Amino acid sequence: MARFAAGWRTGAGSTTLPIASLYAPANNQLVIYEIGVFNTTATAVAVAVQRLSTTGTQGAGQTEIGIDDTIATAVGTAFTTHSVAPTITAGFIRAATLGAAVGSGVIFTFSERGLRIPQGTTNGIGITIPTGTGQIVDCYWEWSE
Repeated sequence: MARFAAGWRTGAGSTTLPIASLYAPANNQLVIYEIGVFNTTATAVAVAVQRLSTTGTQGAGQTEIGIDDTIATAVGTAFTTHSVAPTITAGFIRAATLGAAVGSGVIFTFSERGLRIPQGTTNGIGITIPTGTGQIVDCYWEWSE
């Protein structure tokens, strides 16, 4: 399994609009090992990792980069802030509050088994704003496929 990463600055999002997402393709599952989220302002913000079961309208596609196999092409797709809400599964896989300082952040890690996204183009994982006002953050994802 090849490993991939994508990192970018998000839009503000909201409680219903994920600020970042990663979706599986029709015929392959993804396994996430790490998600990093970092504040870009001096205002605290709550973030959470949640499952997505529809796509809504995703933001711009991001550039997926091979980590251990630089010639491999990713089939998982990373997106920035959604403009139409997907279906967000209740409950948080991980949650944290980023402190009120630029660079304050959290790195969510998953065991050697990883966080799995089942195959299917509507299956994804998103970074959401579970409460309060959304804001712009820097994020990255690392996964295998």
